[in-house]
Formats: sequence, structure tokens, C-alpha cells
Amino acid sequence: MAADSGARRQPTFTKVDQLRPGTHGHNLIVKVVDSKMVVQRGREGGPQGRQMRIAECLVGDETGIIVFTARNDQVDVMKPGTTIELRNAKIDMFKGSMRLAVDKWGIVKAAESPAEFAVKEDNNLSLIEFELVTVVE
Repeated sequence: MAADSGARRQPTFTKVDQLRPGTHGHNLIVKVVDSKMVVQRGREGGPQGRQMRIAECLVGDETGIIVFTARNDQVDVMKPGTTIELRNAKIDMFKGSMRLAVDKWGIVKAAESPAEFAVKEDNNLSLIEFELVTVVE
């Protein structure tokens, strides 16, 4: 069955500095600045070949950077210097700071061409601490 590419609408892409706590459905083009493995459990030969890998990656564009939590197969794509396309990304909160993540409903893939922008590394959105405030009316 041939895919009807004419019917698909082009995604709109968000910039890193537009990300806010509790939001989802973001499409971004970012460069990987850094990646470090934080969890690696299980073995290839283990039960059902279950392996758990989590890497914290610093990704960004010309507006800022944010920590992206890569899981399992996503870890392989997140190599420093690589331009990545994130589809349907969401913001998770971790100890009061934002983390970008893509769950099973999204896509993490290498972009078709390298990004032309220089990453703005002095605007790290994951360093901003948010506090949940209950408003009493």
C-alpha cells in the first residue's frame, strides 16, 4: 500500500526557548551537545532480551539548550554533534526542572541534513527551577 504523502501536513517545529513545564506534542530540530549514560541494566541474553538504558543528553538550538532523557534505542541516535529530529516530544519535570523526553508515541531520529545553527549553550532551560504553586481563589 503506497503512503499518500500529499495528505500529511507538515509538522510545525518549536524552538527550545518556547518549551514550558507540563507541555507535550513538540516537534524540534536540535543538535546533541553532550550525552552521558546514567542507567544501564540487563543483558542482551537476559529474559526476553530486556535491556534498560537511559542517557541524559544536552540538546539545543539557536535559542537555548535542555536536558533530553534518551531511553533504550534512542540512546544510539544521541551522539554529540548529531542533528536530531524529535517528534511529539514532551516536557517531564525532574526535581523542579524541565527534561525533554519522547515516549512510545513519538519519534527520535537523525535529521536528514545537519543543522546550520550554532547552539546557544548559555541558555540552559533545565537549570531553571520551577515551583508548583497552588492558587487559592
